[in-house]
Amino acid sequence: MPSSVIKQARYRADEAVLDILFTTGRRYLYRGVPPDEAERFAAAFSKGRYFNARIRDRYDFTEVASVAS
Repeated sequence: MPSSVIKQARYRADEAVLDILFTTGRRYLYRGVPPDEAERFAAAFSKGRYFNARIRDRYDFTEVASVAS
């Protein structure tokens, strides 16, 4: 199901990084996310709800700076 909060998410297994682009245009890299957590996130009916409950505030993150057009 499409999310009203999360535009795109990719998991980089080699780095254990969950790369999330929000509908606001802000992009964050969540580090140390285990593969099974990333799989549950990808399979979640509500990605925004899952993110708030299981990802946000549990993993270190870095905001990726936007490139100006």
